Amino acid sequence: MKKMANMKKPVTSSIALSAIILFSVSIIFIPSNGYAEEINVKSMGVEKTSIITFTNDGTQDVKTLRIWLSQDANFESFKTEKGWIGEKNSQGVIVFSSSESIKENQSVKFGIKTDKPNPVINWKGLDTTNSVIDTGVISTTKIQKVNQNPNIESNQNIIDTDGEIFSDSVFRIIPDKPNAGSTIRVVGENFGVSQLFDFYIDSSRIGSFETDNNGNFITTMKIPDNISKDRIDFKIKNNQGEEKIVSLRLGENQNRIEKLENIKITINGIDKIVHRGDNLELSGTGAPGSAIIIEIKDPQQKTINSRTQKVDGTGNWKLSEPISIPYDAPFGKYSIITSDGKNQNLKYWTIQTDKTILIAPTEIMFDPGSIIKFNGTALPNQLIELALEDNLGKEITSDILTVGESGFVEFQYQTTENDDLEGTWTLIATQNKVKEFIYVGYGEMPSIPVNIEFDKTNYKSSDNAIISLLGKPSEILKIMIINPSGSISGEDIQVMLQEDGRGTYELELGGYSSGIYTAVAQKGNAQSSEKFSVGLQIGSGPINAQTTQTEYSQGERILLIGSTNPNVLLTAALVNPNGVEIKSLEIPSNSDGTFKVEDFKIPTNAISGTWKINVSSGSNIDRSQFEVISPQEEGIIIEIGEKVEIPGFGESVKVGITTTQKTSVTLEVFDQKGNLIGQSLSCLPTMDFKCEILWTIPKDLPPGTYSITVNDSKNEVKKDIVIE
Repeated sequence: MKKMANMKKPVTSSIALSAIILFSVSIIFIPSNGYAEEINVKSMGVEKTSIITFTNDGTQDVKTLRIWLSQDANFESFKTEKGWIGEKNSQGVIVFSSSESIKENQSVKFGIKTDKPNPVINWKGLDTTNSVIDTGVISTTKIQKVNQNPNIESNQNIIDTDGEIFSDSVFRIIPDKPNAGSTIRVVGENFGVSQLFDFYIDSSRIGSFETDNNGNFITTMKIPDNISKDRIDFKIKNNQGEEKIVSLRLGENQNRIEKLENIKITINGIDKIVHRGDNLELSGTGAPGSAIIIEIKDPQQKTINSRTQKVDGTGNWKLSEPISIPYDAPFGKYSIITSDGKNQNLKYWTIQTDKTILIAPTEIMFDPGSIIKFNGTALPNQLIELALEDNLGKEITSDILTVGESGFVEFQYQTTENDDLEGTWTLIATQNKVKEFIYVGYGEMPSIPVNIEFDKTNYKSSDNAIISLLGKPSEILKIMIINPSGSISGEDIQVMLQEDGRGTYELELGGYSSGIYTAVAQKGNAQSSEKFSVGLQIGSGPINAQTTQTEYSQGERILLIGSTNPNVLLTAALVNPNGVEIKSLEIPSNSDGTFKVEDFKIPTNAISGTWKINVSSGSNIDRSQFEVISPQEEGIIIEIGEKVEIPGFGESVKVGITTTQKTSVTLEVFDQKGNLIGQSLSCLPTMDFKCEILWTIPKDLPPGTYSITVNDSKNEVKKDIVIE
């Protein structure tokens, strides 16, 4: 596969205030910093809770908003306005989207909770075609502490009793349709600084409050039980007779207590086992007229999705839009909590997979000059090929490894600053013809590139080729087909990707002549290409194949060239001295009968001896032999891996061992005085003379330097290990 590139004032507040802000994401606060050309972003917060306001100051509609934190902070939960959906992916980015765009001069607000106060927030706004409108970074302004409902007679600490009310003074009632006898929250801004005001319902004074040193306030008040009118006026007055009024219609409060007691909160539409890509159509029951909050938490108990849905008059509710399980959602046990603020329902479910390769980078993004690391699992005791490509599709490094008994896989590359290209890099992992693409950012946050794959290598002219595509959700990709002569075949094909960023296209091959074709998928300056063939026959006639060298070292790439009949399909297989097939490829011959293979590489842990490449087509076969040499032909090689935390066992170190004979290997660890630590461990090498041992570090082991000794009855090797 080939690809080409292209939101300051110190404050201390109460936990109760945090909860008020978090559950009232519609509140508008005084603007903070973070102005942008097209999108105006502000963040106000107290402790670890923040409210982010996005205002569209441009002419383009904003369809999607993405936020992520600096590397020293993490999201714990978030809230969205009604009609908006929030999804947090495995890379720590929260993607907010809605069926209706934010038009010019419109705003939307989101509440977030983080593990650290006043976080630095990165943001990006996208239009209806998922193109970037604006991007930026903002810091969170702290909200000053307010005094809620002070005693009306206790005015000795009030700085000013004038109670200035200005033309831009505003306040709002939460909820916006309260009931008689209920407690409401009153939130306001742009009033006189540190001044006393009275709160009225119609002509009755209910209480008073004091603003903070910014002229803002948050307070609670109780509506009297004996109010019978449908609509009432909420007023804020000063001692000069000036006032601000908000008129609201009261909600229906008849029989609400009885209904709440009689109808339980339930949730339906979720199975015990869920898979990536599934859509959860949730529904259930609750108190009529109430609001249901649905929160989904991942295996680390972090909120990754939150929805609010109103219960109808019969006590039923249903989400207006299903919840999609992202294709990058971590596997494990999830919980879903359905609550009305007083009662809740809790259910557990598990995301499972039928994938055999589960590898991920240890960081979302790596800085230039650092070591890029990946780890995960694959099928044990089998070969896996790993190839790391940069943002141009150029292979940076690759290897073929034997997965150990545990199934654990790790892979790394030391980058070179100012030499390696910054962008989104791709690790391509292949095992048993199953291929997975893993993306990581080098020098910048990663984005999803364009990928194209075919279900087969060679087709009959009567076949339909199934093309699998991957890119940004809902974007439109253009596909070009280049024929064997190098010209474009037919018109461009347009494919709109689904909301999960995947898509398929069925290409009819009727009328395609025999030969090798290239399919190119494009979106803007990003593209990916893949070759496929039509009408190639098996049964080539005589085959002549040879490598360009007779001797190779471990990790070295092989170039194989050869000739046979024109436009035939061949199979090339790399085989080690023990007869184990390391890698197999289908390759076509060109119109002149020649072929070239550059995709074979000697594994870095390859055994020494005579290797060969078998090239066959039907009954025809040719073999090219060569020698593989090792820089260490005798003895034992010890490779000490990184420390890993294994549940139930504790911290352990993986020790990789390579020997020259297939006999049992013993590992022992000694302290500086020669005392044996723990017990002796052993393993039996595989056919390529390799094995792994996990040494569990004793919990009471003092820090220091220890010696690992490995013995295979013929050789003994020691290597130091530092325990911190």
